[in-house]
Amino acid sequence: MRTHFINGEWTDASGPTFPVYNPLSDELFEECAAGTAADTEAAVAAAAAAFHAWASMAPGARQALFLKAADIVERRTEELVTLMAAEGGASRAFSTFQIRLSAAMLRQAAGWGYLPQGDVILSDTPGRTATVTRKPLGVVAGFTPWNGAFYLAWRTFLLPMAFGNTTVIKPSELAPISSGLVHAEILAEAGFPAGTFNVVTNAPEGAAAIAEVFFSSPAVRVINFTGSDKTARILGERAGRALKRMVLELGGFNPAIILDDADVEESIKAVTFGAFLHQGQVCMNTRKVYVARSLHDAFVAGLKARVESLKIGDPIDPTVIIGPLINDRAVAQIAARVKDALDRGATLVTGGYADGRLYRPTIVTNVPADAICTSGADETFGPLLVIEAFDDAEEALRKAQDTPYGLTASIMTGDRARGLAMADRFDSGIVHVNGPTMASEAALPVGGVKNSGWGRSGYYSIEDFTELRLTTVSTEPGRYPF
Repeated sequence: MRTHFINGEWTDASGPTFPVYNPLSDELFEECAAGTAADTEAAVAAAAAAFHAWASMAPGARQALFLKAADIVERRTEELVTLMAAEGGASRAFSTFQIRLSAAMLRQAAGWGYLPQGDVILSDTPGRTATVTRKPLGVVAGFTPWNGAFYLAWRTFLLPMAFGNTTVIKPSELAPISSGLVHAEILAEAGFPAGTFNVVTNAPEGAAAIAEVFFSSPAVRVINFTGSDKTARILGERAGRALKRMVLELGGFNPAIILDDADVEESIKAVTFGAFLHQGQVCMNTRKVYVARSLHDAFVAGLKARVESLKIGDPIDPTVIIGPLINDRAVAQIAARVKDALDRGATLVTGGYADGRLYRPTIVTNVPADAICTSGADETFGPLLVIEAFDDAEEALRKAQDTPYGLTASIMTGDRARGLAMADRFDSGIVHVNGPTMASEAALPVGGVKNSGWGRSGYYSIEDFTELRLTTVSTEPGRYPF
């Protein structure tokens, strides 16, 4: 049974346990502690008590801890791959991608303490010197997701910790080990001080009680959430009443535009990867492709062949690319949306059925605008890709942006200047010219606009996890009007 990690110790829950299941076999994977408000209060108190010592720690000391954690991550690669396959259905390719990205982010964050943390500003007052410095906020509470669990958990707590904050995270109940508890093992082995990082797990029905402690505790200064925009709206309303900051990385509809001068083979490779990595269960997956009509038939035929060559099965098999969806509800959503599109007259290119939770990568064309999967108003979280031909690139750009989301987009073209000009007009947090929508590096600022959230990852998150402090020093007597 997995327990909470509070104040540097593994702590039994004050409540019962809850089961975590293997998404492929539906067999019991682990029992985890079902956290309560009392557990969460203890974790927040531990983080608050550890804050000042952590915030004032010399950058070299923090750097050594981050670098050691990166080494541990890499040393445990095979174990972590097995964990992510069994708990979250991640393929070896996706798991190793997360591991490499996590280690890289740890090593980059290790050096951030040496970067300039403020400015000197000239003052109009004689004899006054003004400095503006960045200061950590305090306790950051994070909600970590089940998809991309290992890397996204690091991103949730590592960024605020790198700037001197302490953290408490609530992992997803669907994958609590790979989205939080295994990180506690790594940080404990690396020697992070007690209280700097705390984990409270919860049964599905216990999430609200944990969240309420995050919002009601004065020590918690920021809520860092990765997940759906529907849940973010609920949390955002509560955060507004508590006057707490929120950092949100939410969903995306993520269009790809393939212009008439694009390389068809490169476009097929980019779209296959972008659409079907982790069975389409990543916020940056490609959801819809707009392809120039002159390339449409060749593109669809080539994409169909490539997608049908992807091996489907148990993700522990290193040759498997497509593993299971996370649960039966996810399978039902995809099945319902494919049926809706076909009932309205869409053409099924490939896929469209499941073997248990192994849903075949599915491509549909000629999808009416009123079908749920093509509207852009609601993200379909799974291996479903919509393709639409276009005659006018301006019309394709307009349609691609007719969505409340704005996370990432892709433009494939043989003319980089043309691609950059179009990218500049995209209302999206990320645009990749001649690359897939699904792309990430530790140094790059990931984040969206519109309903895809606010805030950025990487060093740019210093804006989200610190506050500015103005300090002035005067060397001459003051001059006052009275």
